[in-house]
Amino acid sequence: MEYRFLGASGFKVPVLGFGTGTFGGKGPLFSAWGNTDVDEAKRLVDICLDAGANLFDTADVYSDGASEIILGAAIKGRRDDVILSTKITLRAGQGPNDVGASRHHLIRATDKALKRLGTDYIDLLRLHHFDAMTPVESVMSTLDDLVRAGKVRYIGVSNFSGWQLMKSLVVSDRYGYARYVANQVYYSLIGRDYEWELMPLGLDQGVGAVVWSPLG
Repeated sequence: MEYRFLGASGFKVPVLGFGTGTFGGKGPLFSAWGNTDVDEAKRLVDICLDAGANLFDTADVYSDGASEIILGAAIKGRRDDVILSTKITLRAGQGPNDVGASRHHLIRATDKALKRLGTDYIDLLRLHHFDAMTPVESVMSTLDDLVRAGKVRYIGVSNFSGWQLMKSLVVSDRYGYARYVANQVYYSLIGRDYEWELMPLGLDQGVGAVVWSPLG
């Protein structure tokens, strides 16, 4: 397996990762993707690890958290062998604060993800979308606190525009906060918008690409 640096982090990840959106199969959207249970997840994790693909990506909204629970069970006893990546900020409950990038939600969502995954740290935590209602300074300060607390190793984004990502990086640089090192983007032979702005931005600013739906 080939490994590459994740942006300007100095941390290496495999060129192939495994998305766990099929784990759980809860709800109308994710039940159409798949319904992988713990036993099947363990088999899939075995196959990936044997091939050197040790990056596993999930999110708190995948099957209402069931994806994280199943992934956590599948890697139990071999946490040091895997790189865990998850995402937060999309609506994950009915409460008024169960969505977004407020300090309240970021901390609670991270703690809940840690519990579901059965671990005390997340290798790569990404914001699932840009929250225009929360000041970027508050978002980056909170993420920096999570990194300093040891709950998160690296931070990244998904579904950000170029200006949203760049504004966040400027705030990190201004205050000395942890920087985004990964951008999860849609990129394939039939979807190449990433090349126009986000790719040159990533190259210039040291933000690596974590591709979703590479087969289009």
